[in-house]
Amino acid sequence: MRVVGGMILRNGVKMDYPFREAILSALPLCEVFYVSVGQSDDGTREAVAAIGDPRILPIESVWDLNLRQGGAVLAQETNKLLDMLPKADWVLILQADEVLHEEDYSSIREAMLQWKDDERVEGLLFDYLHFYGSYEWVGASRRWYRREVRIIRPYPDIRAYKDAQGFRRSGRKLRVKYSGGRVFHYGWVRPPEAQLIKFVEMNRFWHNDEWIQRHKPERFVYSTSDRLRRYEGTHPQVMMSRIHTPLAWDFSYAPENARLTPREQLLQWIEDKTGWRPGEFRNYKLI
Repeated sequence: MRVVGGMILRNGVKMDYPFREAILSALPLCEVFYVSVGQSDDGTREAVAAIGDPRILPIESVWDLNLRQGGAVLAQETNKLLDMLPKADWVLILQADEVLHEEDYSSIREAMLQWKDDERVEGLLFDYLHFYGSYEWVGASRRWYRREVRIIRPYPDIRAYKDAQGFRRSGRKLRVKYSGGRVFHYGWVRPPEAQLIKFVEMNRFWHNDEWIQRHKPERFVYSTSDRLRRYEGTHPQVMMSRIHTPLAWDFSYAPENARLTPREQLLQWIEDKTGWRPGEFRNYKLI
């Protein structure tokens, strides 16, 4: 079974993405891992090369920064990357703030082997843990998506969808099975200064400069009004140096401070009691 991996990346250093950790977490599952690096001014290309593993293959790409609607450039770059990848049984695509846990490798491999020859299965689904504010709290409200596809077939008609959060095949949802793996999403655990830089950098792919200047906050402040839950498990080993470094910002959370509307409270109560999330958007079809 041949598995190749990939990631798109641009200015990952100054936005403090854990892209090194994400790449390293994917390597045990992949024969090679391609990193498509867009034009950066912060040493991102050099940082990828400095990881020093021969399985990591950096490639350069020029992002079309005139695409400023709906995150379309992210899908475009992901599709360019997919078109460059060699033949394989499966393709693992991670975003730069998504890290896999070594405890899940055996389950993920087993799923890839189990469904390798079943052409009905076009992708594998991962559960998500969205960390917010610190490494101790994860999102527990409806604003956080619960699952997404991160392993796909290398079919030419499977394309990144909209802002590349997921994939579709010839415009329809992928037919998928569970991978048995988790994605540790650390996109909301970084210094407030880096979050502010990310606000500007990423919103360029959705809005014009006038919108960004009008909505850009003077400083970033982590909200404590959302519903979070304390994370009691372990983190991926590749994250340990970050986990054990004291945060350079203050974040405290008290569950009683969560502020949900009456409608949100009702929907959350239904989900807590039944596991069903009414109205949940699923960009996949579980078979």
